[in-house]
Amino acid sequence: MKDKFQMSLMGELTFFLGLQVKQKPDGIFISQDKYVAKILMKFGLTDRKLASTPIDTEKPLLKDPDVEDVDVHT
Repeated sequence: MKDKFQMSLMGELTFFLGLQVKQKPDGIFISQDKYVAKILMKFGLTDRKLASTPIDTEKPLLKDPDVEDVDVHT
């Protein structure tokens, strides 16, 4: 890709297009925590009661083996 585009190495990626990127040994994690906090502050919702997440946050997402991939780069 560097043959077609001007590129430079700027260290480990931490933010990209408003997304927070955390690179760990067990995977790459993307979060929008800062964006959500900004929206909550904008609408004055930072002092509200929290609600628990209705889904298991520790359960890994698995690929469905019976479904054809729709975004495959060849």
